[in-house]
Amino acid sequence: MSIASIKKSPRPVKVHVRLAIKADIPAVQKIYAHYVRSTTASFEEEPPTVAEMTTRWQRILDHKLPYLVAIKGKRVVGYAFACPFRERSGYRYTIEDSVYVNPDYLGRNVGNTLLSELIKYCTDVGFRQMIAVIGDSTNAASLALHSRHGFFVVGALGSTCFKFGRWVDAVLMQRTLGDGDTSSSPELPNSYEKAR
Repeated sequence: MSIASIKKSPRPVKVHVRLAIKADIPAVQKIYAHYVRSTTASFEEEPPTVAEMTTRWQRILDHKLPYLVAIKGKRVVGYAFACPFRERSGYRYTIEDSVYVNPDYLGRNVGNTLLSELIKYCTDVGFRQMIAVIGDSTNAASLALHSRHGFFVVGALGSTCFKFGRWVDAVLMQRTLGDGDTSSSPELPNSYEKAR
């Protein structure tokens, strides 16, 4: 997950958050390409194509997990999704979040709105832990966003990425969802669609 350095703006914008549809993916790809090309928020070095981003979006849907977009007017100005933290069955109650915002809308409450909705939906379907893997320990905006939403730093993976000629860390943050680990026999998470 990541948000690069914030451009301060005195005016937050109100956005509508909804499930992403296939027609949104070119805009999603354009937002993500910025972070790949210009920041260490993503550890990819070449932006994925629209076709690859469509495949990734479909993979999230196949897991019955939320893939959200923030809409201002008719424009996609940010997106967020949850994916399995790990594929092995024991991890089935734990998910990982990602949030990306159009650079023109940084610091205007879009990331906050997206992460709020993502947490709500993932809690409603029965997940118990959410993990954020934040590219670059200097990514103050993403660290602050997650802290505001109850995440805490659980560790860092030092120098796990080499990008733009330097070694970069990955910071791990975690947040409990719903009952967390207070139930020894949790129900299986429901599909996102059932919670809507």
